[in-house]
Amino acid sequence: MARPMNMAEKILAAHAGLDEVVPGQLIECDLDLILSNDVTAPIAIKEFRKIGLDKVFDPTKIALVPDHYVPAKDIKSAEQAKIVRDFAYEQGITHYYEVGCMGVEHALLPEQGVVGAGDLIIGSDSHTCTYGALGAFSTGVGSTDAGVGYATGRAWFKVPESLLFRIEGELRPGVSGKDVILHIIGLIGVDGALYKAMEFTGSAIRSMSMDSRMAISNMAIEAGGKAGLIEVDDITRAYMDGRVERPYTEYHSDPDARYERVYEIDAADIEPTVAWPHLPSNTHPVSESRHIAIDQAVIGSCTNGRIEDMRAAAEVLRGRTVAPNVRCIVIPATQQVYRQCMEEGLMGVFLDANCAVSTPTCGPCLGGYMGILAAGERAIATTNRNFVGRMGHPTSEVYLASPAVAAASAVLGRIGLPEDID
Repeated sequence: MARPMNMAEKILAAHAGLDEVVPGQLIECDLDLILSNDVTAPIAIKEFRKIGLDKVFDPTKIALVPDHYVPAKDIKSAEQAKIVRDFAYEQGITHYYEVGCMGVEHALLPEQGVVGAGDLIIGSDSHTCTYGALGAFSTGVGSTDAGVGYATGRAWFKVPESLLFRIEGELRPGVSGKDVILHIIGLIGVDGALYKAMEFTGSAIRSMSMDSRMAISNMAIEAGGKAGLIEVDDITRAYMDGRVERPYTEYHSDPDARYERVYEIDAADIEPTVAWPHLPSNTHPVSESRHIAIDQAVIGSCTNGRIEDMRAAAEVLRGRTVAPNVRCIVIPATQQVYRQCMEEGLMGVFLDANCAVSTPTCGPCLGGYMGILAAGERAIATTNRNFVGRMGHPTSEVYLASPAVAAASAVLGRIGLPEDID
């Protein structure tokens, strides 16, 4: 009989063709999907060419999403996108998303049903861990590993230790999935889960929507996590059924599965949270951050650009306007989210509030375009990283927060909560 295993171990064992695996074991696995974007795919394509094969292993199991600098902001970004486009058509890649169809990759692929429970996914983008919210083992890799994946459909892994985060109870009003993951990163640090699988459970997690769960799994990497998994339940199934393009497999942790450490967190202890510069772990309650003036607010990204996030921001901005000294940039994460914003009247709310609204793009999150910061400027953002120079000049600052807090801060001209607005 196989030893008791957790979700991460079960998925890896299944894809390695083994009855069981143990932490530290080196294994080679079959992959369900390899993902790259317009920044990382050109390098992966170059490595694939070096192998000498004419064709990828399976054009239905590769996803190419130009989203970082697209629509192309300059000649270099246009050339990067062209490399990806030409390769996609040459290879007959099923899941290639052109401008007008694309979105921010980690919002787009779940929305389009390309990823599902039980999948083993690698992506040459660190926030590939997002799909753990669907009960998949998904992780970021380098472009060389992605290129080898294009060729072979396989990758090697060291089976990670796992950490369990059990969050019980009811979240306070106004506390979102973003606040939960910022709280956890503040608790354990940016290396607290280094090369470990993070598994999130408890009544607070089970009460969350898929959009909130994806925000949590998305930022597992900001604690060093190899993956961020959430067990499949009725909410997950309702999201996947009729959406995921192929049969999915549920893997549930055994009751006596081994974890390196279990964190017990009372949901009521989590406040609306902001991560101050220059680490996601530099967390403070919003209540301690109200003195911080801002120049810009960014609402979007693979962390918080889904429809739930747009609704939360619009609820705050409705009938109000952005402070005259603040720029507020709203970026729906996919075309579908953009359309839903229009149909629900959210676009009118954003425009009436004097927000700039962008087509889907990663844009300012990585300092690409659509909101670069000048020297000394401060932004509050629903993005996932606030490293030195992340969104522009090395002396600029980025504060990470939820959509509701970012929207309230845009109106106030300083960091604050919706209830702080007169």
